[in-house]
Amino acid sequence: MHIPDGYLGPTTCIIFYLIAIFALYLSFKKASRKLEAKEIPIISLLSAFSFISMMFNWPVPDGTTVHMVGAVLIAIILGPYAATIAVSIALLIQALMFGDGGITTYGANVFNMAIVMPYSGILFYRGIMKLFKENEKMMPIAAGIASYVGINLAAFACGMELGIQPYINPGYFPYTFYLSVPAMLLAHLLIAGPVEFVVSFSVILYLQRSHPEYLRLPKLNFLEG
Repeated sequence: MHIPDGYLGPTTCIIFYLIAIFALYLSFKKASRKLEAKEIPIISLLSAFSFISMMFNWPVPDGTTVHMVGAVLIAIILGPYAATIAVSIALLIQALMFGDGGITTYGANVFNMAIVMPYSGILFYRGIMKLFKENEKMMPIAAGIASYVGINLAAFACGMELGIQPYINPGYFPYTFYLSVPAMLLAHLLIAGPVEFVVSFSVILYLQRSHPEYLRLPKLNFLEG
């Protein structure tokens, strides 16, 4: 899902950089107000978790690879603002040090994996938990479903960004969204999505049984002050 340099035109890159900068500004502002010093290392740990998760790539038949991100899991543990910070840091290190995702397309990658994914995922998670009246036994299942949905919505956003290039920035990505969106969704619906489900389900289940205090950490939620 990492978009390399040269795939998005200047207009698209500038727009998504502005969105990413604004989202990161809000996220760091929220973190500076709500998080205590003892919680900061947890964001670093979750950022490392996301970084490592994205380094494992699985090949798919259409000639590309997919990977998990962990953004929804981070949003469930510390809130979506924290997920934006953690995943954005991981993406920056990957782009600068490993060439995984471009510098010019960093804003778009942040939008897909550090904004769309955690925010859509946390909304699905809360909806499922509300439907089952906050039954704690549903937390692992809700986390798995939300992670599955989140990564596929991020993949859809990525496919759309690539697919509109022939219309707004000719000369960059050559295929319209009639090809890019199905290609992105097929791989994530069948491979990356199930991996996200299993990992999120397993981690939340483990935390419930062994370290429930980590599920009661202060949350950086967008519906709170």
